Amino acid sequence: MSFKNKVVLITGASAGIGAVTAVEFAKEGANVAIVGRNEAKLKEVAQQCEKLGVKVLPIKADVSKENEAGTIVKKTVDKFGKLDVLVNNAGILKTVPISAPEVLSTYDEIMNTNLRAVIQLTNLAAPYLEKTKGNIINISSGASKTFIQNSAITIYGLSKAALDHFSKGSALELGPKGVRVNIVSPGPVRTDMMDANGGEENKSITVLDRVSEPEEVADVIMFLASDKAKGVTGAYYSVDNGVTIKF
Repeated sequence: MSFKNKVVLITGASAGIGAVTAVEFAKEGANVAIVGRNEAKLKEVAQQCEKLGVKVLPIKADVSKENEAGTIVKKTVDKFGKLDVLVNNAGILKTVPISAPEVLSTYDEIMNTNLRAVIQLTNLAAPYLEKTKGNIINISSGASKTFIQNSAITIYGLSKAALDHFSKGSALELGPKGVRVNIVSPGPVRTDMMDANGGEENKSITVLDRVSEPEEVADVIMFLASDKAKGVTGAYYSVDNGVTIKF
């Protein structure tokens, strides 16, 4: 699966799924723009990609802030001259009971990262993706379809359910312009986020009794970004070890 001379923009790329996805795209020849809040970790990922002989643009930005997110696409196109693939991976998981006093502030924080930023970046990237007949992959979660653990994950699940809906609407609108939009929905994946939310115990919510490695999710992202999936748009791909069929 070659992405030679393609330009891939990945948010949430300083760690976890985003970082591994950036490296995997670089292995296949893609030039990558990687976005994250942690400058030190972002630099480490950039170095891994550069060792593979591709060009890398690290962008320190918080996608939840409109002014920072608003510069990401322009910086990428200014550097590489085009954009072929946008991977909206940045996301936060916070649990909050609906009855908690901080529910609205937590709602705003989650939505700004998990949904609003995706809408903004899609809006900014669409004209460039239309030129290259590129595509978008949005990273969702099994929580968009089921209450995996408890009601405290409701707001997070709401953000991902809205992301799924937005993704399908985007696929419908952008498809006639040659731009595909698809959804990848991981279950428990061995990342810092998982470690902060139950760790290895998360395998108990899966059918296969296992936690995925980030590379497994990256493989599906790359398939959907490639010409092998040129007939796939508006699709929802679960990489969740069976979580959503168990609950």
